[in-house]
Amino acid sequence: MARGDVLLVALPASDGREQSGRRPAVAVQTDIAGEPMLMIAPVTSNLAALRFSFSVRIEPTAENGLSVTSVAMIFQMRAIDKTRIVRKIGQISPEDMKRVDEAIRQMFKP
Repeated sequence: MARGDVLLVALPASDGREQSGRRPAVAVQTDIAGEPMLMIAPVTSNLAALRFSFSVRIEPTAENGLSVTSVAMIFQMRAIDKTRIVRKIGQISPEDMKRVDEAIRQMFKP
């Protein structure tokens, strides 16, 4: 796995507003061999999520494997156990990865 990979993940049930269930997510961390965890940003097809700060619109392409316009929810970025990864479905473009990186920088800006 690499930064920018679009993964199908199985997120645990939530009792709040966190994303859960089987859904796409963008890997936002370089995979380090032997490490059990990976940082991801969940993806939703609900374009209303664009109203939140630190969200990135991603158009579907053959390369990213998304079938509809989607939103990477940087504000819900989290570490998951790699056993939650079902499979890789694609990879976002370098341009989309730049926008994801910028949203991460802005979110953690002191």
